[in-house]
Amino acid sequence: MATFISHSPAETQSLGESWGRTAGRGLVIALYGDLGAGKTELVKGIARGLGVTARVHSPTFTLVNEYDGGRLRLFHLDLYRLETPGQIVAAGLEQFLQPDGVAVIEWAEKLNTEDRRQKAETQWLSVKIEIIGETERKIIYDGPGA
Repeated sequence: MATFISHSPAETQSLGESWGRTAGRGLVIALYGDLGAGKTELVKGIARGLGVTARVHSPTFTLVNEYDGGRLRLFHLDLYRLETPGQIVAAGLEQFLQPDGVAVIEWAEKLNTEDRRQKAETQWLSVKIEIIGETERKIIYDGPGA
């Protein structure tokens, strides 16, 4: 497990960018954190590290945004509006838990990720973002390369 203190959105994006540069096909990044913690900022960096040039925004209302054009396809999921695992299944989102590319899941606590991590051959990076100041964030992560 590793900890990173970010002092700005740019630093949060930079951390994500480093993960995007080294990410392999099939990686799932599970994000945990309150509203405004910086989850989407981290995804913007991951996209940049993958070589995605499209504008990245949270898929709160669409549930998933797909980005092509990088060295791997990026799937950005937002489970905020879903309440139960059954809704996740009904929405067809389980396919992204073994992605043909990289999947980043905001509000991953809506999944039973520990159970899924143990059963799947997929690599998981779990990331918790805590707000410690107006622009400061504590980012705790565990997974490949941590």
